[in-house]
Amino acid sequence: MKSLDGLKFAEMVQMGAHHLSQNANFVDSLNVFPVPDGDTGTNMNLSMTSGAKETQVNAQAHIGKTAQSLAKGLLMGARGNSGVILSQLFRGFGKFIEKESEIDAKSFAGAFQSGVDTAYKAVMKPVEGTILTVAREAAAKAVEVAENETNVISIMETVVKEARLSLNRTPDLLPVLKEVGVVDSGGQGLLFIYEGFLASLKGEALPEKSNASIDDMISAEHHRAQDFMSTEDIVFGYCTEIMVRLEKEKDPYDETSFREELNLMGDSLLVVSDDEIAKVHIHTETPGLVLSAGQRYGSLIKIKVDNMREQHTAIVGDQPTAPISQQQKKEKHPYAVVTIAMGEGVANLLRSIGASYVIEGGQTMNPSTEDIVKAVKEIEAERVIILPNNKNIIMAAEQAVELLDIDAAVVPTKTIPQGMAAILAFNPEATVEENKQGMTNALSHVKTGQVTYAVRDTSIDGIEIHKDDYMALAEGKIVLSTPNMLEAAQKVVTDLVDEDCEMITVLYGEDTTEEQANELASFIEENYPDIEVEIVEGKQALYPFILSIE
Repeated sequence: MKSLDGLKFAEMVQMGAHHLSQNANFVDSLNVFPVPDGDTGTNMNLSMTSGAKETQVNAQAHIGKTAQSLAKGLLMGARGNSGVILSQLFRGFGKFIEKESEIDAKSFAGAFQSGVDTAYKAVMKPVEGTILTVAREAAAKAVEVAENETNVISIMETVVKEARLSLNRTPDLLPVLKEVGVVDSGGQGLLFIYEGFLASLKGEALPEKSNASIDDMISAEHHRAQDFMSTEDIVFGYCTEIMVRLEKEKDPYDETSFREELNLMGDSLLVVSDDEIAKVHIHTETPGLVLSAGQRYGSLIKIKVDNMREQHTAIVGDQPTAPISQQQKKEKHPYAVVTIAMGEGVANLLRSIGASYVIEGGQTMNPSTEDIVKAVKEIEAERVIILPNNKNIIMAAEQAVELLDIDAAVVPTKTIPQGMAAILAFNPEATVEENKQGMTNALSHVKTGQVTYAVRDTSIDGIEIHKDDYMALAEGKIVLSTPNMLEAAQKVVTDLVDEDCEMITVLYGEDTTEEQANELASFIEENYPDIEVEIVEGKQALYPFILSIE
């Protein structure tokens, strides 16, 4: 094949996106820290899916225009750092060939190199042994081979081969990868995309195999940031999730029939099942009928029903529970603080101390660049400060700022406690730049402690970690792995408290009881009587405790 046009490239994109989607859970599993929110595969999958959809809709023979469609879809759909880097790789790729109707082998290789150059410029402190290294080494080899090779397929074969070799070398560049025994997750995700490209060019099929568990597939599909609409626009108001343990003595289970039946009850339907379990997510007006339908096939072992209308009015309101009137929506706000959080209690707390708008997200639910842009436009402010509250959302937030036509800035908050400190430091009389500086300075005045659970056995920094153990994280560093949740929380406190500490805010999660929170508070009060303790029901997932230590 001597040249590549836009229609063939669009097919490559679809195959690359599909191959990544089939293996997204495997990419998630490569996360170095064994935490339940290791979501590189999920972020890359959702980002690439957005790019593939845009490409499919706008595919044309002119490869430059098709590549621009991919870049646009990836830019708006980018989630997490890995998704943003992926979007930058193909942004540079598309820019290099934007005027070309067809490209030859040399231009194909040059486009990969241009993508690498763009991605490296977008990352403030590039780290080798990551997706950037895999992309760079693969592109460099392609450029070298293209000096004497005219076959486009051969160039793609070179990219895949070198990406695979580079991926296998990542543990030599990042010692923590070698210690844990994994390759870089982002690099693995990129390799899956490249393998899909090559299969499409060669007309070969990829194996229809997914490593995703039921929970992971549900999470990847429907855990999205807030959809920006009026509350009255919500047709099906109850977000309903059930898990059914399939039983032989009940009706014979047929996934297709079950899905068709449920499809009549609402929208946003997802049914995932294996030989033992069926899990359902649906937006409906009749959650009771959904439960009854599931019970015909077995026992309901998990039920979750949320009133989305109530949630929506809480999210879009300036006050914790008050909806925004149509008049308020049209009114320009002089200044707004837009922040990101997971958990109803956490969101309400952030609003109560000054957040104008809370985007639902973080921990496996990273909002995309487009989600953040829409949130800012929804609040209709003249100036905006954005608080990501998660290190994996910072790049998407910064990318969103580039797309806004108002004065806006990102304060690089990595945790909820940092977000709280930043909001309290906000000055409505200051400029955006002054607030960015002042709010960033405030981050040094707070420490973050977290308790979560391990999703696999591993060893990090000499600490043996066992699956399902509780891990104590002090400023992001694992300091203890134990079967006892309260022991983990107490370890966080003892590691982070010093003579300058005056207050500890304890946010307890959706699966943590008030009694357990009070027990932790008692420990703090007994051992640190001069420190004030505040208990807040955060209702956050995955993290039984988040501690803000000031």
